[in-house]
This record gives sequence, structure tokens and C-alpha cells, in this order.
Amino acid sequence: MILQPIHIIAGERIVLSPDEQKRYSRQIMLFGDEGQEKLKKAAIFIAGAGGLGSPIALYLAAAGVGRIIIADNDLVDLSNLNRQIIHFTRDIGERKSESASRKMQAINPDITIQAHHTTIDSENIMDLIDTADGIVDAMDNFETRYILNKAAFETEIPLFHGGIHGYSGQATTIIPGRTACLRCIFPHAPPKEVFPVLGTTAGFIGIVQANEVIKYLTGTGELLENRLFLWDGERAEVDTIVVEKNPACPICGNRGE
Repeated sequence: MILQPIHIIAGERIVLSPDEQKRYSRQIMLFGDEGQEKLKKAAIFIAGAGGLGSPIALYLAAAGVGRIIIADNDLVDLSNLNRQIIHFTRDIGERKSESASRKMQAINPDITIQAHHTTIDSENIMDLIDTADGIVDAMDNFETRYILNKAAFETEIPLFHGGIHGYSGQATTIIPGRTACLRCIFPHAPPKEVFPVLGTTAGFIGIVQANEVIKYLTGTGELLENRLFLWDGERAEVDTIVVEKNPACPICGNRGE
């Protein structure tokens, strides 16, 4: 089922420059100039510049998403560097949002980056999202994920969820009014813990999330709607399970069909 973005407002066509035509030539073969122009017109909010946020940010920047908003409240630490590949040893002690912004801009100087060094909460989430066309969940805690989920439904833009633990990871795409929301899938937050993380797991799931964003924005492919993608890195196995709306969900129970 090919889906079209539900939030991007059609307007005057944005023409790609000769340099952009060359930069994106191999992916333009997939979705044409029109698809690339949709990426250029789009804005995406990435919540987190850590293990998941690193590959997501790098690949969305490389793909040509026109405006990327990224928020993180942390500083780069030596213990981050096994998985947070957007940060280098020389960045230790710097704000993750600013470190990530520099790398994205270096990869693609033709896009706009907005970096916020802040804790995402219910008070600032709407200001952070601004006019974004989608929210990417690159967080490591469900308290913030639930804030993102609620904001996605209030603004009627998709939420691209990802989570990791050791060798394992998961991802799904939530479309307000059409799919189960994060509260439907995970009604209760798991206990907080310092969990093991392998860098390749974060990379694998982050790339799945970035791929979902690109498909959504260009209106190509089939999204992970009402499907939870599961990765078992120890066994090198992938599975998907069907998820359903909870009619009693406090977030989406009375929305959509």
C-alpha cells in the first residue's frame, strides 16, 4: 500500500539545483525529482542525539531532508562512543545537539539544522516540534516517549518509534487516526534501568527508522503501520507482529476509525 504524507501542504514546486541533482542522483532513480523535492520541503524533529539519533540524523541529512530539528540535553561522554557514531572523541564534553548539528551540516551543507540543548518535556514539546512533518523517537526512556506520542496525536503528524536493548531492537510507524499509538502497544512503561547497548543494534534500528521517514515523506513503499518490527541480533533474525488499537487508550481510543 503506497501512502502519501498527511501533513505536508502542497505548494509551489521547489526546483532542485544542479548540485542537488548530482548529490541525490542515485535515490532520484527510486522516487524521481518529485520525491526528492518532497524531502527538501520537509521538516523532521529528532528526539535524541544518542545511539539511535546518530544514524537517523546522518542518513536523513544525507538523504536531503530540508530541515532537521534535533534536541538532546546531554553532553558527549567517553562511554557514548561505542554506539553514538555521530560524536567523535574530540567532541567529549560538548553538547550532543551541537556536535550532531555540525556533522549533519558537514555531510550536507544544503539543508537547515536546528539544534536544541534541552530536556524534552510536556512544556516545550510543541515549541520544539514547530512545524515539523514527523517526530522521530530516538529516546531511551518511556516517559519522554509518551510525551512524543501525545504530541504526535495532538499535531496529527507521524511518530517513528525505535527502541533497543543489547542485541535486540524494535521499530514501528504510528500514524494518528490510522494506527495503534505507542500507548496502545506499550500501555505501561518498563522499569528504568541502565541497559546494555551494542552499537550495531542502534545502527540497525536507527536505519530502519530513517528508512520509514524517507518512505513516508516521499509517499513510496509500505510503512510499518500497525506492525512492530523486531530484530534479534544474536540470531540474525527479523520478525514483525501485528499490533491493534486499544479502544480504551487514553490517547487514541476515540480517534480515527
